[in-house]
Amino acid sequence: MARVAVLHNTLDGRGGADAVCLHVCEALQGVHDVTLITLSRSSLADLNALFDTDADVQVHRPLGTELVCRGFDALPDRYGPQLAARSVLLRRLFATHAADFDAAVSTANEFDLPVPSLQYVHFPQFNRRHTAVGETPRLDPLWSRLADVGDRTLPDDARLLANSAWTADTVEAIYGQRPDVLSPPVDPAPNPRPWTDREAGVVVLGRLAPDKRPLRAIDIVDGVRARGHDLHLHLVGSSSTIYADYVRRVTAAAADRPYVHLDRDAPRERVTELLATHRYGLNCKPEEHFGMAVAEYVAAGMVAFAPDAGGQREVLAGRSDRLFDSTPDAVATVAAAVADDARPTLPRDRYASDRFHAAIRGRVAALLRAETDRGG
Repeated sequence: MARVAVLHNTLDGRGGADAVCLHVCEALQGVHDVTLITLSRSSLADLNALFDTDADVQVHRPLGTELVCRGFDALPDRYGPQLAARSVLLRRLFATHAADFDAAVSTANEFDLPVPSLQYVHFPQFNRRHTAVGETPRLDPLWSRLADVGDRTLPDDARLLANSAWTADTVEAIYGQRPDVLSPPVDPAPNPRPWTDREAGVVVLGRLAPDKRPLRAIDIVDGVRARGHDLHLHLVGSSSTIYADYVRRVTAAAADRPYVHLDRDAPRERVTELLATHRYGLNCKPEEHFGMAVAEYVAAGMVAFAPDAGGQREVLAGRSDRLFDSTPDAVATVAAAVADDARPTLPRDRYASDRFHAAIRGRVAALLRAETDRGG
Protein backbone atom coordinates (compact mmCIF):
# COMPACT_ATOMS: atom_id res chain seq x y z
CA MET A 1 0.00 0.00 0.00
CA ALA A 2 1.54 3.28 -1.16
CA ARG A 3 1.01 6.78 0.18
CA VAL A 4 -0.75 8.69 -2.59
CA ALA A 5 -1.69 12.37 -2.65
CA VAL A 6 -4.60 13.45 -4.84
CA LEU A 7 -4.22 17.12 -5.76
CA HIS A 8 -7.18 19.28 -6.75
CA ASN A 9 -7.07 23.06 -6.68
CA THR A 10 -10.70 23.66 -5.69
CA LEU A 11 -13.84 21.56 -5.47
CA ASP A 12 -16.03 24.60 -4.89
CA GLY A 13 -16.97 24.99 -8.56
CA ARG A 14 -18.79 21.64 -8.41
CA GLY A 15 -18.23 20.74 -12.04
CA GLY A 16 -17.10 17.74 -14.07
CA ALA A 17 -13.44 18.01 -13.04
CA ASP A 18 -14.51 17.82 -9.42
CA ALA A 19 -16.52 14.67 -10.12
CA VAL A 20 -13.39 13.12 -11.63
CA CYS A 21 -11.46 13.97 -8.46
CA LEU A 22 -14.04 12.21 -6.27
CA HIS A 23 -14.01 9.15 -8.54
CA VAL A 24 -10.20 8.99 -8.43
CA CYS A 25 -10.31 9.05 -4.62
CA GLU A 26 -12.94 6.31 -4.64
CA ALA A 27 -10.93 4.19 -7.08
CA LEU A 28 -7.73 4.36 -5.02
CA GLN A 29 -8.97 4.39 -1.44
CA GLY A 30 -9.24 0.63 -1.04
CA VAL A 31 -5.77 0.03 -2.48
CA HIS A 32 -3.59 2.86 -1.15
CA ASP A 33 -3.34 5.31 1.72
CA VAL A 34 -4.93 8.32 0.02
CA THR A 35 -4.92 11.96 1.08
CA LEU A 36 -6.84 14.59 -0.86
CA ILE A 37 -5.00 17.93 -0.79
CA THR A 38 -7.13 20.85 -1.90
CA LEU A 39 -7.84 24.54 -1.50
CA SER A 40 -11.54 23.95 -1.08
CA ARG A 41 -14.20 24.53 1.53
CA SER A 42 -16.67 21.93 0.21
CA SER A 43 -17.15 18.84 2.36
CA LEU A 44 -16.71 15.32 1.01
CA ALA A 45 -20.20 14.45 2.24
CA ASP A 46 -21.80 17.21 0.17
CA LEU A 47 -19.74 16.34 -2.90
CA ASN A 48 -20.49 12.61 -2.62
CA ALA A 49 -24.19 13.43 -2.52
CA LEU A 50 -23.86 15.70 -5.55
CA PHE A 51 -21.82 13.31 -7.69
CA ASP A 52 -23.19 9.99 -6.42
CA THR A 53 -19.72 8.91 -5.30
CA ASP A 54 -18.42 7.23 -2.15
CA ALA A 55 -15.05 8.86 -1.58
CA ASP A 56 -13.84 8.38 2.00
CA VAL A 57 -10.25 9.62 2.26
CA GLN A 58 -8.20 11.90 4.45
CA VAL A 59 -8.56 15.54 3.42
CA HIS A 60 -5.76 18.00 3.99
CA ARG A 61 -6.63 21.67 3.62
CA PRO A 62 -3.49 23.77 4.09
CA LEU A 63 -3.54 26.38 6.82
CA GLY A 64 -5.30 29.53 5.67
CA THR A 65 -7.42 27.73 3.05
CA GLU A 66 -10.66 29.28 4.30
CA LEU A 67 -9.30 32.81 3.99
CA VAL A 68 -7.73 32.13 0.58
CA CYS A 69 -10.97 30.67 -0.80
CA ARG A 70 -12.98 33.62 0.44
CA GLY A 71 -10.51 35.95 -1.24
CA PHE A 72 -10.80 34.18 -4.60
CA ASP A 73 -14.59 33.94 -4.32
CA ALA A 74 -14.84 37.68 -3.65
CA LEU A 75 -13.51 38.42 -7.15
CA PRO A 76 -16.22 39.60 -9.56
CA ASP A 77 -17.65 37.04 -11.99
CA ARG A 78 -15.77 38.62 -14.90
CA TYR A 79 -12.43 37.50 -13.43
CA GLY A 80 -13.50 33.84 -13.22
CA PRO A 81 -12.37 31.28 -10.63
CA GLN A 82 -8.63 31.88 -11.21
CA LEU A 83 -7.83 28.16 -11.32
CA ALA A 84 -4.23 28.66 -12.49
CA ALA A 85 -3.50 30.94 -9.55
CA ARG A 86 -5.04 28.43 -7.14
CA SER A 87 -2.93 25.67 -8.70
CA VAL A 88 0.28 27.66 -8.29
CA LEU A 89 -0.52 28.11 -4.60
CA LEU A 90 -1.53 24.45 -4.17
CA ARG A 91 1.74 23.26 -5.73
CA ARG A 92 3.81 25.41 -3.40
CA LEU A 93 1.91 24.22 -0.35
CA PHE A 94 2.16 20.57 -1.46
CA ALA A 95 5.93 20.87 -1.85
CA THR A 96 6.29 21.14 1.94
CA HIS A 97 4.53 17.76 2.34
CA ALA A 98 5.74 15.94 -0.79
CA ALA A 99 8.27 13.81 1.10
CA ASP A 100 5.36 12.16 2.93
CA PHE A 101 4.07 10.58 -0.29
CA ASP A 102 5.22 7.93 -2.74
CA ALA A 103 3.27 9.42 -5.64
CA ALA A 104 0.73 12.06 -6.52
CA VAL A 105 -2.33 12.12 -8.75
CA SER A 106 -3.41 15.49 -10.11
CA THR A 107 -7.05 15.75 -11.10
CA ALA A 108 -6.55 19.46 -11.78
CA ASN A 109 -4.43 19.36 -14.94
CA GLU A 110 -0.67 19.62 -15.39
CA PHE A 111 1.89 20.35 -12.65
CA ASP A 112 5.64 20.29 -12.05
CA LEU A 113 5.65 18.01 -9.00
CA PRO A 114 8.58 16.74 -6.90
CA VAL A 115 7.25 13.16 -6.76
CA PRO A 116 6.24 10.69 -9.50
CA SER A 117 2.79 11.66 -10.69
CA LEU A 118 -0.22 10.72 -12.78
CA GLN A 119 -1.77 13.90 -14.16
CA TYR A 120 -5.32 14.01 -15.50
CA VAL A 121 -5.70 16.96 -17.87
CA HIS A 122 -9.19 18.32 -18.49
CA PHE A 123 -7.56 21.21 -20.38
CA PRO A 124 -4.11 22.72 -19.91
CA GLN A 125 -4.04 25.32 -17.15
CA PHE A 126 -0.66 26.85 -18.07
CA ASN A 127 1.00 28.02 -21.31
CA ARG A 128 -2.41 28.58 -22.86
CA ARG A 129 -0.99 31.23 -25.19
CA HIS A 130 0.77 28.46 -27.09
CA THR A 131 -2.44 26.94 -28.42
CA ALA A 132 -4.99 28.31 -30.86
CA VAL A 133 -8.01 26.89 -29.01
CA GLY A 134 -9.67 28.23 -25.89
CA GLU A 135 -9.13 31.57 -24.22
CA THR A 136 -5.73 32.75 -22.99
CA PRO A 137 -5.90 34.29 -19.52
CA ARG A 138 -4.15 37.66 -19.33
CA LEU A 139 -1.74 36.47 -16.62
CA ASP A 140 -0.92 33.17 -18.34
CA PRO A 141 2.85 33.95 -18.70
CA LEU A 142 3.09 34.85 -15.01
CA TRP A 143 1.28 31.79 -13.67
CA SER A 144 3.16 29.48 -16.05
CA ARG A 145 6.48 30.84 -14.84
CA LEU A 146 5.49 30.64 -11.15
CA ALA A 147 4.38 27.05 -11.74
CA ASP A 148 7.86 26.24 -13.12
CA VAL A 149 6.46 25.11 -16.46
CA GLY A 150 7.22 28.32 -18.35
CA ASP A 151 9.67 26.37 -20.52
CA ARG A 152 6.78 24.06 -21.57
CA THR A 153 8.51 21.04 -20.02
CA LEU A 154 6.86 18.60 -17.61
CA PRO A 155 8.75 16.21 -15.28
CA ASP A 156 10.11 13.00 -16.80
CA ASP A 157 8.30 10.94 -14.16
CA ALA A 158 4.89 12.48 -14.94
CA ARG A 159 2.41 10.32 -16.80
CA LEU A 160 -0.39 12.15 -18.58
CA LEU A 161 -4.04 11.35 -19.20
CA ALA A 162 -6.57 13.50 -21.06
CA ASN A 163 -10.35 13.47 -21.01
CA SER A 164 -10.68 13.54 -24.81
CA ALA A 165 -8.64 13.30 -28.00
CA TRP A 166 -9.30 17.02 -28.54
CA THR A 167 -7.71 17.85 -25.19
CA ALA A 168 -4.83 15.44 -25.91
CA ASP A 169 -4.14 17.32 -29.14
CA THR A 170 -3.95 20.58 -27.20
CA VAL A 171 -1.60 19.15 -24.56
CA GLU A 172 0.67 17.77 -27.26
CA ALA A 173 0.75 21.13 -29.04
CA ILE A 174 1.91 22.86 -25.85
CA TYR A 175 4.20 20.30 -24.20
CA GLY A 176 5.25 17.94 -26.98
CA GLN A 177 3.81 14.97 -25.05
CA ARG A 178 0.56 13.29 -26.05
CA PRO A 179 -1.51 11.97 -23.14
CA ASP A 180 -3.42 8.74 -23.34
CA VAL A 181 -7.17 9.34 -23.47
CA LEU A 182 -9.31 8.18 -20.54
CA SER A 183 -12.85 9.51 -20.70
CA PRO A 184 -14.43 10.59 -17.39
CA PRO A 185 -16.81 8.24 -15.59
CA VAL A 186 -20.50 8.51 -16.42
CA ASP A 187 -22.82 5.68 -15.41
CA PRO A 188 -26.11 4.95 -17.20
CA ALA A 189 -29.18 6.27 -15.39
CA PRO A 190 -31.06 3.38 -13.75
CA ASN A 191 -34.52 2.43 -15.02
CA PRO A 192 -35.00 5.12 -17.67
CA ARG A 193 -38.53 5.55 -18.98
CA PRO A 194 -39.37 4.28 -22.45
CA TRP A 195 -39.19 7.02 -25.05
CA THR A 196 -42.94 7.28 -25.56
CA ASP A 197 -43.50 7.83 -21.82
CA ARG A 198 -40.92 10.60 -21.48
CA GLU A 199 -41.77 14.28 -21.12
CA ALA A 200 -41.22 16.55 -24.12
CA GLY A 201 -38.74 18.66 -22.21
CA VAL A 202 -35.12 19.77 -22.34
CA VAL A 203 -32.66 19.25 -19.49
CA VAL A 204 -29.56 21.42 -19.17
CA LEU A 205 -27.20 19.97 -16.60
CA GLY A 206 -24.15 21.78 -15.28
CA ARG A 207 -22.80 24.58 -13.13
CA LEU A 208 -24.76 27.81 -13.17
CA ALA A 209 -21.80 29.69 -14.55
CA PRO A 210 -21.07 31.99 -17.52
CA ASP A 211 -18.97 29.40 -19.39
CA LYS A 212 -21.87 26.91 -19.35
CA ARG A 213 -24.21 29.42 -21.06
CA PRO A 214 -27.53 28.61 -19.31
CA LEU A 215 -28.94 31.93 -20.58
CA ARG A 216 -28.20 30.75 -24.12
CA ALA A 217 -30.14 27.56 -23.37
CA ILE A 218 -33.15 29.69 -22.45
CA ASP A 219 -32.83 31.56 -25.75
CA ILE A 220 -32.71 28.26 -27.66
CA VAL A 221 -35.83 26.89 -26.01
CA ASP A 222 -37.57 30.24 -26.59
CA GLY A 223 -36.74 29.83 -30.28
CA VAL A 224 -37.96 26.24 -30.50
CA ARG A 225 -41.23 27.19 -28.80
CA ALA A 226 -41.63 30.07 -31.28
CA ARG A 227 -41.62 27.40 -34.00
CA GLY A 228 -44.65 25.74 -32.44
CA HIS A 229 -43.10 23.03 -30.24
CA ASP A 230 -44.38 22.99 -26.66
CA LEU A 231 -41.09 22.26 -24.92
CA HIS A 232 -40.24 23.08 -21.34
CA LEU A 233 -36.77 23.51 -19.87
CA HIS A 234 -35.10 22.33 -16.67
CA LEU A 235 -31.89 24.14 -15.72
CA VAL A 236 -30.28 21.73 -13.28
CA GLY A 237 -27.14 23.25 -11.86
CA SER A 238 -24.95 23.53 -8.84
CA SER A 239 -24.57 27.11 -7.69
CA SER A 240 -21.38 28.52 -6.25
CA THR A 241 -20.40 31.72 -4.51
CA ILE A 242 -17.85 32.06 -7.31
CA TYR A 243 -20.68 33.03 -9.69
CA ALA A 244 -23.21 34.64 -7.35
CA ASP A 245 -24.04 37.60 -9.63
CA TYR A 246 -24.49 35.39 -12.68
CA VAL A 247 -26.75 32.98 -10.78
CA ARG A 248 -29.02 35.91 -9.92
CA ARG A 249 -29.33 36.74 -13.63
CA VAL A 250 -30.23 33.14 -14.49
CA THR A 251 -32.77 33.03 -11.66
CA ALA A 252 -34.45 36.19 -12.91
CA ALA A 253 -34.62 34.92 -16.51
CA ALA A 254 -36.18 31.63 -15.38
CA ALA A 255 -38.72 33.43 -13.18
CA ASP A 256 -39.96 35.38 -16.23
CA ARG A 257 -40.91 32.16 -18.07
CA PRO A 258 -43.42 29.62 -16.72
CA TYR A 259 -41.90 26.89 -18.91
CA VAL A 260 -38.38 27.29 -17.45
CA HIS A 261 -37.73 25.48 -14.18
CA LEU A 262 -34.59 26.10 -12.14
CA ASP A 263 -33.32 23.22 -10.00
CA ARG A 264 -30.47 24.74 -8.00
CA ASP A 265 -28.18 22.38 -6.11
CA ALA A 266 -30.56 19.51 -6.76
CA PRO A 267 -29.78 16.21 -4.98
CA ARG A 268 -28.54 13.42 -7.19
CA GLU A 269 -31.90 11.65 -6.95
CA ARG A 270 -33.59 14.64 -8.59
CA VAL A 271 -30.95 14.86 -11.33
CA THR A 272 -31.35 11.16 -12.09
CA GLU A 273 -35.14 11.51 -12.16
CA LEU A 274 -35.01 14.35 -14.69
CA LEU A 275 -32.52 12.55 -16.93
CA ALA A 276 -34.58 9.36 -16.90
CA THR A 277 -37.92 11.04 -17.64
CA HIS A 278 -37.15 13.69 -20.29
CA ARG A 279 -36.38 13.33 -23.97
CA TYR A 280 -33.75 15.96 -24.72
CA GLY A 281 -30.46 17.10 -23.23
CA LEU A 282 -28.75 20.32 -24.24
CA ASN A 283 -25.23 21.63 -23.67
CA CYS A 284 -24.31 25.18 -24.63
CA LYS A 285 -20.65 25.58 -23.68
CA PRO A 286 -18.48 25.95 -26.78
CA GLU A 287 -15.24 23.96 -26.92
CA GLU A 288 -16.26 21.75 -24.01
CA HIS A 289 -13.14 19.83 -23.08
CA PHE A 290 -15.07 16.57 -22.79
CA GLY A 291 -18.72 17.20 -22.01
CA MET A 292 -19.76 15.36 -18.84
CA ALA A 293 -23.32 16.61 -19.18
CA VAL A 294 -23.52 15.45 -22.81
CA ALA A 295 -22.27 12.01 -21.77
CA GLU A 296 -24.89 11.94 -19.00
CA TYR A 297 -27.64 12.66 -21.53
CA VAL A 298 -26.45 9.82 -23.73
CA ALA A 299 -26.16 7.47 -20.74
CA ALA A 300 -29.73 8.32 -19.75
CA GLY A 301 -31.13 7.44 -23.19
CA MET A 302 -31.82 11.04 -24.23
CA VAL A 303 -31.29 12.79 -27.56
CA ALA A 304 -28.40 15.14 -26.85
CA PHE A 305 -27.33 18.39 -28.53
CA ALA A 306 -24.10 20.36 -28.18
CA PRO A 307 -21.91 22.94 -29.92
CA ASP A 308 -19.84 21.61 -32.81
CA ALA A 309 -16.48 22.11 -31.07
CA GLY A 310 -14.29 20.44 -28.47
CA GLY A 311 -14.46 16.99 -26.93
CA GLN A 312 -18.25 16.82 -26.97
CA ARG A 313 -18.06 16.15 -30.71
CA GLU A 314 -16.50 12.79 -29.78
CA VAL A 315 -19.27 12.04 -27.29
CA LEU A 316 -21.87 12.61 -30.02
CA ALA A 317 -19.85 10.71 -32.64
CA GLY A 318 -19.59 13.83 -34.81
CA ARG A 319 -23.26 13.71 -35.82
CA SER A 320 -24.23 16.85 -37.72
CA ASP A 321 -27.89 16.45 -36.70
CA ARG A 322 -26.93 16.78 -33.02
CA LEU A 323 -24.30 19.52 -33.26
CA PHE A 324 -24.73 23.26 -33.83
CA ASP A 325 -22.52 26.32 -34.34
CA SER A 326 -24.79 29.22 -33.32
CA THR A 327 -27.99 29.93 -31.41
CA PRO A 328 -30.14 30.06 -34.59
CA ASP A 329 -28.55 26.80 -35.77
CA ALA A 330 -29.29 25.24 -32.37
CA VAL A 331 -32.93 26.30 -32.61
CA ALA A 332 -33.20 24.73 -36.07
CA THR A 333 -31.37 21.54 -35.00
CA VAL A 334 -33.49 20.93 -31.90
CA ALA A 335 -36.73 21.83 -33.68
CA ALA A 336 -35.95 19.39 -36.50
CA ALA A 337 -35.31 16.55 -34.05
CA VAL A 338 -38.57 17.27 -32.23
CA ALA A 339 -40.55 17.47 -35.46
CA ASP A 340 -39.04 14.18 -36.72
CA ASP A 341 -39.48 12.41 -33.35
CA ALA A 342 -35.76 11.55 -33.48
CA ARG A 343 -34.77 8.73 -31.12
CA PRO A 344 -31.50 8.04 -29.25
CA THR A 345 -29.07 5.68 -30.98
CA LEU A 346 -25.75 5.95 -29.10
CA PRO A 347 -24.74 3.24 -26.55
CA ARG A 348 -25.60 4.16 -22.96
CA ASP A 349 -22.75 2.34 -21.19
CA ARG A 350 -19.75 3.83 -23.03
CA TYR A 351 -18.33 5.65 -20.02
CA ALA A 352 -19.21 3.41 -17.06
CA SER A 353 -17.35 4.26 -13.83
CA ASP A 354 -15.99 0.75 -13.23
CA ARG A 355 -13.96 1.14 -16.45
CA PHE A 356 -12.58 4.46 -15.21
CA HIS A 357 -11.78 3.16 -11.71
CA ALA A 358 -9.92 0.13 -13.04
CA ALA A 359 -7.88 2.29 -15.42
CA ILE A 360 -6.86 4.71 -12.64
CA ARG A 361 -5.80 1.86 -10.35
CA GLY A 362 -3.80 0.31 -13.16
CA ARG A 363 -2.05 3.56 -14.07
CA VAL A 364 -1.07 4.29 -10.47
CA ALA A 365 0.24 0.73 -10.04
CA ALA A 366 2.33 1.12 -13.20
CA LEU A 367 3.67 4.46 -11.96
CA LEU A 368 4.75 2.93 -8.65
CA ARG A 369 6.34 -0.07 -10.38
CA ALA A 370 8.32 2.23 -12.65
CA GLU A 371 9.60 4.16 -9.66
CA THR A 372 10.63 0.92 -7.92
CA ASP A 373 12.46 -0.21 -11.07
CA ARG A 374 14.34 3.10 -11.08
CA GLY A 375 15.38 2.44 -7.51
CA GLY A 376 13.15 5.20 -6.05
